[in-house]
Amino acid sequence: MVWRVLVVDDQVLIRAGLAALMRAAPGVEVVGEAADGEQALAILAEHEADVVHVVLMDLRMSGMGGIAATEQIVAARDAAGRAYPRVLILTTFDLDDYVYAALKAGASGFVLKDTPPDRLLAAITVVAHGDMLFSPSISERLVEAYTLRGEAAVDPAPDLAALTAREVEVLRLVGKGLTNPEIAEHLVVGETTVKTHLSRTMTKLGLSTRAQAVVVAYETGLVVPGGGTRDGG
Repeated sequence: MVWRVLVVDDQVLIRAGLAALMRAAPGVEVVGEAADGEQALAILAEHEADVVHVVLMDLRMSGMGGIAATEQIVAARDAAGRAYPRVLILTTFDLDDYVYAALKAGASGFVLKDTPPDRLLAAITVVAHGDMLFSPSISERLVEAYTLRGEAAVDPAPDLAALTAREVEVLRLVGKGLTNPEIAEHLVVGETTVKTHLSRTMTKLGLSTRAQAVVVAYETGLVVPGGGTRDGG
């Protein structure tokens, strides 16, 4: 499988270096380079018939930044019922408000700019396969760092009233960082059942990625900073 990647960064040397790295790697094809989010959206529109699997997206850029571009990419993808493109955030700091916002916007994960080349290429494969890039512990640490500052969310937390009790339980365990096999073992059900509950939960809440589900679990109080849950579990 050849993964097609779009590189987005407003620093030309970094952008060119990343593109050169991927062009030299087996299994990766660079479909284009963009200096900001607006250029990225234009390139994606040009390649509509030729799927771009992963957008390697910088966050802070002159012009349209990474968060706004991620929102539009994910919205267009979901509206068209497609699996791709997925957004992989490129950032300097792992604990960052911008990273949190990008995950909430639908990014599939993030890598640091000092990530070794082999790990960056592996990250592209992970995201292209539809998985979250970062470990649950990093996800929890990121959201906790944001919530501990006591900053109000820009949007109100989603209403969980539409969820069944089991769906709420699955969402809580996702927020605590458990994988699907771990959730299945905890609930004594099959992994397919867990996937079904999570899929229905995400559909009801209008979520696109597991990262967004983690954010919602924190924002609604199902999981609280420090690793606990609202019911003490």
